[in-house]
Amino acid sequence: MSSSPFLLGVLKLGNIGASPLLELLFDERADREDFDVVLIGSGAKMDEAAAERSAKLIIEQKPHLVLIPSPNAALKGPAKARELIKEAGIPVILLSDLLPKDQRETLAGAGFGYILLPADSMIGARREFLDPTEMVLFNVDVIRVLAASGALRRVQLALDAVIASISAGKTPKLPTLVVNAAKAVSAGQFSNPYAKVKARAAYEIAVAVAAINVKGCFKQKEHEKYIPTVASAHEMMRTAALLADEAREIEKYGDSLHRSPHFNDGTVGTLTKLGTKPARPK
Repeated sequence: MSSSPFLLGVLKLGNIGASPLLELLFDERADREDFDVVLIGSGAKMDEAAAERSAKLIIEQKPHLVLIPSPNAALKGPAKARELIKEAGIPVILLSDLLPKDQRETLAGAGFGYILLPADSMIGARREFLDPTEMVLFNVDVIRVLAASGALRRVQLALDAVIASISAGKTPKLPTLVVNAAKAVSAGQFSNPYAKVKARAAYEIAVAVAAINVKGCFKQKEHEKYIPTVASAHEMMRTAALLADEAREIEKYGDSLHRSPHFNDGTVGTLTKLGTKPARPK
């Protein structure tokens, strides 16, 4: 591989909670000398036309790896985008909330990677309930759950490994990862058992939100039924966010909060005590 920085392509089709800050997980201080990002998105839409247009734009940038965050990676839009990018010879990793098991196996067999976040639940998209403010607040709550529980660190570590492999000139092993509650809190590195169970509870509640919003958005037809359903799901996500925040606060009180900052060469450091310097891996 050349001495030029690794170029990560991020193709955002539609929106999941992890999407807004995803590319920042790998260069949180904007000082990595070995790493750049090209970001292209289709906004809220993720139909085939939007996906094809966006995929062609990101292929033109010649990234070393493309990450595609989208709701339900089984839909036609994300499928169209990943096939176009694969045809261009670029490795692809999907990041989504949902992908049926048979399709996971098919995609892995075709050489795609995937990371699934079941707690990144769909929003309660009923017009009478969902205005721009509610949409933003729901996503804020999702992000807090994913970050404080350890789920986004699990994503970061999995992709750091792929980036390091490609940067070293190796053929990468792309992840096939479903981040359940146990995997999320393991990456969270909680030292206090109460913090750990609160983080796990937050993640499990967030996972449960998906089924409730599916019911309210697609199965219930009567206005007087689906509005309370989606509203209750949003209240659950808010509760999950509060629990995740409590878990993080407990770790702070014990001065045992785990941090994993990147050095400017891409190495991931670790520290727990506030004010100490991060240690490089041995």
